[in-house]
Amino acid sequence: MTERRGFYPEIEPYDTLMLPVGDGHEIYVEQCGNPEGKPVVFVHGGPGSGVSPTQRRVFDPERYRIVLFDQRMAGRSTPHASTTTDPAVWSTNTTAHLVADMERIREHLGIERWQVFGGSWGSCLSLAYAEAHPDRVTELVLRGIFTLRRHELEWMYERGHLEFVYPDLWAEFVAPVAPERRHEMQVAYHDLLFDEDPAVHVPAGQAWSGWESRVITVLPDEEGFRKATEPAQAVAFARIENHYFVHGGFMREGQLLAPEAIARIRHIPTVIVQGRLDMCTPARTAFDLARALPEAEFVLVPDAGHAFSEPGTLDALVRATDAFAG
Repeated sequence: MTERRGFYPEIEPYDTLMLPVGDGHEIYVEQCGNPEGKPVVFVHGGPGSGVSPTQRRVFDPERYRIVLFDQRMAGRSTPHASTTTDPAVWSTNTTAHLVADMERIREHLGIERWQVFGGSWGSCLSLAYAEAHPDRVTELVLRGIFTLRRHELEWMYERGHLEFVYPDLWAEFVAPVAPERRHEMQVAYHDLLFDEDPAVHVPAGQAWSGWESRVITVLPDEEGFRKATEPAQAVAFARIENHYFVHGGFMREGQLLAPEAIARIRHIPTVIVQGRLDMCTPARTAFDLARALPEAEFVLVPDAGHAFSEPGTLDALVRATDAFAG
């Protein structure tokens, strides 16, 4: 068996900036690797997780010009989701706004075309971007496929689905919600997360973020859980996810997999990587995308869950970026 590939060595950015994108938002952008290399943009998950140093390391720094950015209200972007519930601010954080932000970054950096790499929510936003701007995308590398259809959200957040796999963890997730509202978990959580009282929104944010951190890996990741439940990060992550989910991602149901949308990206070389044991974004959606886009290379990792750092998934992703680097 060929030895699995791991992360490239740690690197630091050679450039960082806060880019104004309108509506009072500024987004954090960094560049790493080779300034003369092949451009690639890393689209983080959540929405709301922000980027991390580890995510720089799935690309060969000698061959890639690596662009990473924190999406609106996440990570180092401002205003931060943990600090405001102002409806005017939140109304300007939608999928269309994030797609426009990616174009603004590309233009600001003087990049004509780039590879788009995204996992989980990042796969959803990557598809939305590619379908809106197919002439700007050289390749797509997608992992943990998520298209924000209603049944995908119900699997993860509504009663009667994932609780059968994790009944103990589900009990912790539903604990902040009054029993009479547990038939509408996402809506009930919206009220808790956007409550002005920290005694309400902090425990709710920790429960929401902790639930997700518990189910994204096959084996427990206690350090990941600790980071996910730090108050400011937990509240920001949960608020942004919930904001998108209760609004259906600000997209039509099934929009990203519609035949007319897929037709716009059929010519783009694409690799789809999916963990067979993914409990967060189950393999059904990846199979749906692969069926709609048979031209893509589809890698089903038999021993991986949702996290991109799991060995089989990481191996497939690095092999894809290496193949596209030449």
